[in-house]
Amino acid sequence: MNVSSIIVKTTTEYLEEVMDNINSVDFCEVHFSDSNGKIVVTIEGESIEEQMERMKKIQSMPYVYSANLSYSYCEEELAPALEKIGKNKPTIQ
Repeated sequence: MNVSSIIVKTTTEYLEEVMDNINSVDFCEVHFSDSNGKIVVTIEGESIEEQMERMKKIQSMPYVYSANLSYSYCEEELAPALEKIGKNKPTIQ
């Protein structure tokens, strides 16, 4: 399972429409918006490629001025990364 968070920017005039459009995309969910037109969205996918395709779909929606990656988590990469960090941990003498 891969999960990413993106920040989407639109105008307040189209905020509700953009949020509805985002929520209509499979495995995408709006979690927060503010009065300035910023929207926090999570995207799930089996791979980073799936997530990027969903993000591109959001970027191309009407009235979306920007959609930028804020956070990304890949469950399958976590254990090997932690193991690598442990192996490379410096020892104090």
